Amino acid sequence: MLLAVIAGCEIGFWVLLAAGLLARYPLRLRRTGAALLLCVPLVDLVLLAATATDLRGGATAGTAHGLAAAYLGYSVAFGHSMTRWADERFAHRFAGGPPPTRAPKYGAARVRHEWREFGKAALATAIACALLLAMIALVGDADRTRALDAWLGRLGFVLAIWFLWPVTTTLWPPRPRDGAARDSAGRARPE
Repeated sequence: MLLAVIAGCEIGFWVLLAAGLLARYPLRLRRTGAALLLCVPLVDLVLLAATATDLRGGATAGTAHGLAAAYLGYSVAFGHSMTRWADERFAHRFAGGPPPTRAPKYGAARVRHEWREFGKAALATAIACALLLAMIALVGDADRTRALDAWLGRLGFVLAIWFLWPVTTTLWPPRPRDGAARDSAGRARPE
């Protein structure tokens, strides 16, 4: 049952996001679009409530409960940047906005970008682990929450792997292949 709620929340996230952007740009209903976009975080609250209700009702924590915590952590940490990413593209396509910004490809700007993304991943992991620990405390029975302990390790492993990207980018920053002069954002500079 909880897996269905997680899937529904993921679908709900994208439906609310798309509806908000469609109302905001092609339909020119700015207030309606803003209201729909403000409702996107409510999806996370629905998932949190469903997970807590399931555990309080006597369920033994399983993979779905750990996945719910991970989903919530990553949704909170990356949700705003995902919304901004989609908003830039909709504004460009439907409202004559500037072209969307792209992640820098080279140099110090690329290094900063990788560390910023890692920071979001660390925040997501911290939120997810806090939720897992809260679920463990809420249930108060080690036998019923054994699966959640394993999720703490999994999330730590994912973060450790993610850490490799900013470290390797810092040690060996990507450089353009063609040898053209580049600015700090990685764009070719006119000679």
